[in-house]
Amino acid sequence: MTDQSSRGITAARLQRLCERWPGVTIDIKWGDNLVFSVGGRMFAMTHADGRDGGRLAFKVADERFLELTDLPGIIPAPYLARARWVSVVEPRRFSTAELQALVLDAYALIRARLTKKLQSELGPLPMIKAGKR
Repeated sequence: MTDQSSRGITAARLQRLCERWPGVTIDIKWGDNLVFSVGGRMFAMTHADGRDGGRLAFKVADERFLELTDLPGIIPAPYLARARWVSVVEPRRFSTAELQALVLDAYALIRARLTKKLQSELGPLPMIKAGKR
């Protein structure tokens, strides 16, 4: 029994999630891409209008890049694959919780590359609370 709201993630839901995290800024770039950054460095993006079925892209750890791009519904992100970004082209294949965890990992990866001073100013890393299944 799968609740439709527990699959994929909308641009609005992604924004509500990320805007609570320390230091996150949200901008519109390249026309209509909703871009999430920390310390001026991008960690995730999606179309602001939700087109392409809520397709989203985010940074992944080097060691997870091949693992994730081997999954159906995830491809190397166009223009950003060299920087180890993936694009979730079929977000409904994944639970909302899985996608939220991957985006939090992206945030943590980028945040870890900031100066120690800035990391300290941001405080502890956020956590995602487990929701009902």
